Amino acid sequence: MKLEQKGITCCFTGYRPAKLPWGFDESDARCLALEQRLYDVAEAVYVSGIRNYVCGMARGCDMLFARAVLRLRETCKDVRLIAAVPFPGQADRWPEADRRRYEQILSQCAEVSVVSPEYSAGCMRRRNEYMVDASSLLIAVYDGKQGGTMMTVNYARKNMLELIVLAP
Repeated sequence: MKLEQKGITCCFTGYRPAKLPWGFDESDARCLALEQRLYDVAEAVYVSGIRNYVCGMARGCDMLFARAVLRLRETCKDVRLIAAVPFPGQADRWPEADRRRYEQILSQCAEVSVVSPEYSAGCMRRRNEYMVDASSLLIAVYDGKQGGTMMTVNYARKNMLELIVLAP
């Protein structure tokens, strides 16, 4: 991703299913409501000039965000979903249905950036920092829980990104 696009680029961070009140049940009304809020925020930042939406492609909130952005692209043709994949084979050990969805979303991305050549202890952090460094805005599904989402929010604050936080 080109640095000159930072002003029109946002990135996303959020919880994986284990930290969400509904877990893996995406038919839960709270999950559906969050996906709608993600769409509404993606649309609002589009109106403010954002065109590139960077997603880390993890299970849980990242997939909800990617679907919301793809839905927005149906009416706003210049929307670009960009996948920031932490390492090749990210989804290899996921359940089959999740792997299919991951591949289906990847196939619709305008760009796929693989941040590390292989899995390592720090590859998820490097992916998150890559997304923040390429963006002017971070959208986060976050309520204070420890983990990668918290580290990404803190890194974005340290780097003076605009921040939009949604409770799960």
